Amino acid sequence: MSAARPTHVARLSRREALLFEAGIKLGGVFHQYLGMPVSPRTAGVVARAVEAAVGLQPFVRSVRVRVEPGRGGRVGRGRFAYRYLTAEMLDVTVELVDGPVAVEARLVHRRDLRFPLMSVVRVGPPRKRRSSRLGR
Repeated sequence: MSAARPTHVARLSRREALLFEAGIKLGGVFHQYLGMPVSPRTAGVVARAVEAAVGLQPFVRSVRVRVEPGRGGRVGRGRFAYRYLTAEMLDVTVELVDGPVAVEARLVHRRDLRFPLMSVVRVGPPRKRRSSRLGR
C-alpha cells in the first residue's frame, strides 16, 4: 500500500478494501438519491448526475446508472406529473480498480425478493479498458 492511498485501520487486502468500497458506493446511491423527483424526460439527466458524483470517489473506474421511471408508483397530474425516485427504478453497476484487483458490484431491485439487492458481480484482475461515461 502506498502512503497516498486511503487506508483502513484494520489490515485489509486490496480485494477486501475494494469490496468494502463497492458496498459504500452502492449504499450511498441508494440512500442519497431516493425521493428525488424524476420523470421520463429527466431520468437520463438524473442517471448522469449520479454517475458523475459516484465517479469522483476513490478507486472508481466506471459507473453505469439506469433510471426506469415507469417502475415507480402513480404519477401526479399537470405540473406534478412525476414520480419520486424509488429503489425499483434503479439499476447501478460500479467497477472499482486498485492495481491488479478489480471489483464489479451492482444494485438492482429484485422483483422476486421485492427488495433492492446489492451484490458482488465479479472480483478479479481488471478487464481491458472499455469506454466509460466518466471520461477517464
